[in-house]
Amino acid sequence: MIKPFDPHHRKPKWEKRLPKLFLISILDARGTSLLLPVEIGTTDTSELYFVKALLDCKATGSLIDRDFVRSKGMNTQTLSYNIPVFNVDGSPNKAGQISEVVDIVLHYKTHSKRMLLAISGLGKQSLILGYDWLKDHNPRIDWEKGEVEMTHCSLQCEGEHALRKEQTCQKRIELRAL
Repeated sequence: MIKPFDPHHRKPKWEKRLPKLFLISILDARGTSLLLPVEIGTTDTSELYFVKALLDCKATGSLIDRDFVRSKGMNTQTLSYNIPVFNVDGSPNKAGQISEVVDIVLHYKTHSKRMLLAISGLGKQSLILGYDWLKDHNPRIDWEKGEVEMTHCSLQCEGEHALRKEQTCQKRIELRAL
């Protein structure tokens, strides 16, 4: 059931982190996406799943496949209002609007980030990391080699925060030795 948008209704705080609409690009070989091996853990049951996440700079938000969520029995949260999904050409996506999210912790290399993934039909993909993930982590990407280095993370990134803290402690020790 599609819930119409009501401008007078306030969204819960956790819902405000989601985009107002999702734009999904047409997956192609023109260098706009690549696959990353990631691990996702549910925040409620702590179950871990290894998946190949499609890193797509044209997708406005991060999404997880509806069939994947159901097959793993992951618990979802229902949105107070559905979020529209559009293709790059402006047409509505045939998978329909976003009505649920799943709360996960995504691990890539030494980095961890808790995030809400919008649930949609993604076809052959299990997970899409979109512009929201790219903006939060600002990785260095070599599109030719298909390599991603997490060199510019904000302090919100748990792995980067721990690494920076360790480096700061090491510098203090070195300064004391002088």
